[in-house]
Amino acid sequence: MSAPLIELAAVSRCYPNGDSEVRALDEVSLRIAQGEFIALLGPSGCGKSTLMNVLGCLDRPSSGVYRVNGQDVSALDADTLASLRRDTFGFVFQRYNLIATASATDNVALPAIYAGLPLAARQARARALLAKLGLAERAGHRPGQLSGGQQQRVSIARALMNDAPVVLADEPTGALDTRSGQEVLALLKQLHGEGRTIILITHDLDIARHAERIVRLRDGRVESDSGPVARASAPLPARPPSGQPSLRAELGESLSMAFTALRANVFRTVLTLLGVIIGVAAVVAMMAIGDGGKRDVLARISAMGTNLLLVRPGAPGVRPSGELASLTLADAAALEKVSGVEAVSPERGGSVTLRVGNLDYRTQIKGVWANYPQVRDWPVAEGMFFSKADVDGYAPVIVLGSTVADSLFPDGRSPLGRYVLVKNVPFEVVGVLSSKGATPFGSDQDDIVLIPLTTGFMRVFGKQYASSVTVRVKDVSQIDAVESAVRELLLARHQTEDFQVRNTASILETASETQNTLTVLLGSVAAISLLVGGIGVMNIMLVSVTERTREIGVRMATGARMRDILLQFNIEAIVVCGAGGALGIVLGVLSAWLAASAGVSVAFSPWPALLAFSCAFVTGCVFGYLPARKAASMDPVQALAAE
Repeated sequence: MSAPLIELAAVSRCYPNGDSEVRALDEVSLRIAQGEFIALLGPSGCGKSTLMNVLGCLDRPSSGVYRVNGQDVSALDADTLASLRRDTFGFVFQRYNLIATASATDNVALPAIYAGLPLAARQARARALLAKLGLAERAGHRPGQLSGGQQQRVSIARALMNDAPVVLADEPTGALDTRSGQEVLALLKQLHGEGRTIILITHDLDIARHAERIVRLRDGRVESDSGPVARASAPLPARPPSGQPSLRAELGESLSMAFTALRANVFRTVLTLLGVIIGVAAVVAMMAIGDGGKRDVLARISAMGTNLLLVRPGAPGVRPSGELASLTLADAAALEKVSGVEAVSPERGGSVTLRVGNLDYRTQIKGVWANYPQVRDWPVAEGMFFSKADVDGYAPVIVLGSTVADSLFPDGRSPLGRYVLVKNVPFEVVGVLSSKGATPFGSDQDDIVLIPLTTGFMRVFGKQYASSVTVRVKDVSQIDAVESAVRELLLARHQTEDFQVRNTASILETASETQNTLTVLLGSVAAISLLVGGIGVMNIMLVSVTERTREIGVRMATGARMRDILLQFNIEAIVVCGAGGALGIVLGVLSAWLAASAGVSVAFSPWPALLAFSCAFVTGCVFGYLPARKAASMDPVQALAAE
């Protein structure tokens, strides 16, 4: 007799059972030649299914030697065993083990996916096999739409998809009526006639008699063996080329299977997507609102001028007990001569009640020099600003902020040339300032009036000192050097540090850092919701793995490697998070747009959207890995036995 296709030498399979063990197979020795039709016969519990699992490389023997085509399978790793199953064995199960969400064609084509056969070729071959078995008109139907006999024929077609030389049929007629059972047995005989090796597992002697050789099993041992039948078997037909699919093909197949699996339970998929969508949308919307607030604050600070030095009286870190008179006009005049200084304006301010006719209005008044519009970058919208001659001549002229002008002259007439009483002194209105809006702290910058500083000393304030000096620097890049020079000059003049110098660039930087912190805080809160969505994805994927345990076993039996299962479930999680991320970006932009329509300051930027989508993608990878790893590490036998 030529070398056997399958050979078992003293093979045992033991399972732990508490402190003892159960020997499902007990030193079974068996040789099966190419082209045999052999029936493994025995009552329930005799070890038939365990032997089939060992023969089909779904399980490993505890001891002994098992060879396929002379190769000892005990030394093979899980992926090599998967390849051996794919190319050598076709399984026909008692319970069919078809994937409920796939059509008959897709069920039949399943083994060819892992053999690297292109989609069009495997679909054509699957339809041809179904037509050969009389199921051409049922090719698009799902298992739930087929009778038991039709499902078993689909299972047989699947076993033939890769033209496996060995067909393992485990109680193939056990769940069928008599007629359907006879049809299945006739198909097995036909396959045997074509040269395939048929191994039939059954407990029914009448069914076993259809085989040429009967091996009886009892209590895990071979009780009797009718022996091989000497006959010339027909040569097997040419097999389609088999190999490992490329990474690109694997990704494409995994994507296709992921979408199919997600469509199978649309409601659960939508709920899973919702967690990711809300998380991504929250990140996009909150970051947009945070950036909008930052932009507004910085714009208002910038409106004050970013190249200004503000000199105020009082030693740094010391709370003043009253008004300080450490800054004088002579200090301001000296500061004009510092290198890098463009303009200087001393200021003195206070609160005052203005009167026009019988209308009173309380506002802020500030005495300044004539170059104040240049220093503060605050032009006049109407009329003109007072001149240096007005300052030198103590002229009673006044420039109104837009808020004051609207309040004192509500009739809409121009206030130019009209008079305003300041402490019962009439001041002629010579100009109206352009509107500046609110400060970063919310106060109205336009609620102010400006008068010549000298006039203010004489008629309003009564004391000859400045409450601050504003210095405009020519080049903002040199502002730190100019600040140092200003400090040195004032130290030399005062012989003590009874003043403070701050630059608006540092204020802008501080405000920017504060807003960045708030934006990060908003983003962090939103990221928590994204994390919760990711946990939801992992939970759903774990449920999916549990529900699809038998499907995983079927895929492994038909040749899926660990990496194929790992990739499939990882891709499903990534698809969920990717789709949720894309929809979340749309919802986040829409939410931010609605907020902007309601008057909230919003700044759109692509980076938050890209960040949120990237986080969603990474979430899919991270939270999908554990369920995928659980699926990939399953034992094929236990997976197929799952309910």
